[in-house]
Amino acid sequence: MADALSSMPGHSIRARHEFRGIRTAEHYFTVPLMHSPGNNGATGEMITVFAREYSSTVHTEEEASRLPWLLFLQGGPGGRGNRVTSLAGWMKAAARDFRILMLDQRGTGLSTPVERQTLERRGDAAAQAEYLTHFRADSIVADAEFIRGVLGSEPWSVMGQSFGGFCALTYLSFAPEGLREVLVTGGLAPLEGPADRVYQATFKRVAARNAEYFGWYPEDREKVTRIVRHLEKTPEFLASGERLTPERFQMVGSFLGGNTRVDSLHYLLEDAFIDTLDGERLSESFLEQVRGLVSRAANPLYAVLHESIYAQGEASNWAAWRVLEDFPEFEPAAEDPLLTGEMVYPWYFEQDPSLAPLRDVAELLAARKDWKPLYDTTVLAANTVPVAAAVYKDDIYVDHDLSLETAAAVRGLQAWVTSDFHHDGIAEDGEGIFKRLLGMVRSSR
Repeated sequence: MADALSSMPGHSIRARHEFRGIRTAEHYFTVPLMHSPGNNGATGEMITVFAREYSSTVHTEEEASRLPWLLFLQGGPGGRGNRVTSLAGWMKAAARDFRILMLDQRGTGLSTPVERQTLERRGDAAAQAEYLTHFRADSIVADAEFIRGVLGSEPWSVMGQSFGGFCALTYLSFAPEGLREVLVTGGLAPLEGPADRVYQATFKRVAARNAEYFGWYPEDREKVTRIVRHLEKTPEFLASGERLTPERFQMVGSFLGGNTRVDSLHYLLEDAFIDTLDGERLSESFLEQVRGLVSRAANPLYAVLHESIYAQGEASNWAAWRVLEDFPEFEPAAEDPLLTGEMVYPWYFEQDPSLAPLRDVAELLAARKDWKPLYDTTVLAANTVPVAAAVYKDDIYVDHDLSLETAAAVRGLQAWVTSDFHHDGIAEDGEGIFKRLLGMVRSSR
């Protein structure tokens, strides 16, 4: 059952629900598109940011209302907050002591959305690109701090996964007074330097992960090459109508980034070929599974803003595409081409119909030089907020060495380096990871 609730200016709770041991409340906040100091009463353009509150029915409503907040910042960029139907993993552990606020970062989910159709309302490509400059970590953090004020919360706890960890570092840089403690999983961003150094590191890790995977499933080495060669000479089309190219197929390497998902790659590849009247073709089952992996229709911000999360005062200039020249083993023309990771290339905006309308916007953002700083290294060097981070040794998305470089630059940050997990560690043992990190920050007081 849901009940409509009264609202106050800038904030409303439109419904509450209770099911399977979860109590939820749906929060809508009106925030400035462009934050500035003291602009809680801003009259400029405003947008909506949605957040869902989760608490456990182990607590009465009154008890839950007295629990401190834990803000969760999810991966991305452009990822909406998780929609869960039970308290499991890290959320099960967290709900014992916190109310969890699951944020739909601006532009995602039920927050004022950013999609091709909505961007058209902004005007031409230049106007759209300018609008999107307000959707990076600095703006997400400003939203969070604005929301904390609206909720009347004391400094709160923050947990950041992947890109959410990047946002947590931005929070520590520009609004540490709003933080009680910070937990980071697979998300210590490099604080300085061009995006190129990220891809120089991660291409090497993706190559090593390919080798590890093909060691487990040697038959898949031949299968991947066979699929690439097939796609070079035989047109195959996804159900949405676009052609599946060799380089788009290589994007299924996204499976390689996880403990819980990596073996699913084998199950995908075993569905690849069937015999037809026209000879050997890719099966409809395989093509449909691939479509869900290679399309950015559900999350265009991920592609459009991806390299900007590393940009500070310099243009990214399609860094992954340029660095790829140093790694010819990833080229489809290689003798046995490797599967790729999360890198974004300019051809995405030609081959993916959902991104094609944003091609000029993406080019403008890639060439943009005046990106604002995302971190303040002086503030981080003097940090007093307890921080603990899980650093995954073999992470193909957030490089271990760069993460430790950042850990050393943040005063008091405790890094737990482990080879037990990959980037999706909290999906495998979220409860254990959360408890460990929370124990680390609490023991540092």
